[in-house]
Amino acid sequence: MSEVLDNLLYSEEHEWAQQGEGRTVRVGITDHAQHLLGDIVFVEFPEVGAALSAGDSVGSIESVKTVSELYSPVSGTVTRINDALEASPELINDQPYSGGWIFELEITGEFAEVTSGLLDAAAYGKLIEE
Repeated sequence: MSEVLDNLLYSEEHEWAQQGEGRTVRVGITDHAQHLLGDIVFVEFPEVGAALSAGDSVGSIESVKTVSELYSPVSGTVTRINDALEASPELINDQPYSGGWIFELEITGEFAEVTSGLLDAAAYGKLIEE
């Protein structure tokens, strides 16, 4: 069974968003998504400085099975990527909610407003049970 953390918000495309300090939001893919993908071998990141809208395709994740699009769950400007994934993309498999985060954004509005379209842990849990 996939792990779903209560302190995160989730998109229907299986990305998670976590509120950081100030207006920072950290983004990654869920435990469920990494299980479906299998062994991850490459991550294509969004460009630092890129302005993203919620739902934008921002990169891809390549596994031994397939290539999957990566979407931004919220709108904002990319401020940082997880450089560790360039050498060790398998961190997403091993630590999807900690060391396997993918990028950070700076949002322009309040966190609650920017994330209003995302699912809480209970709703995401129901989504992946279907």
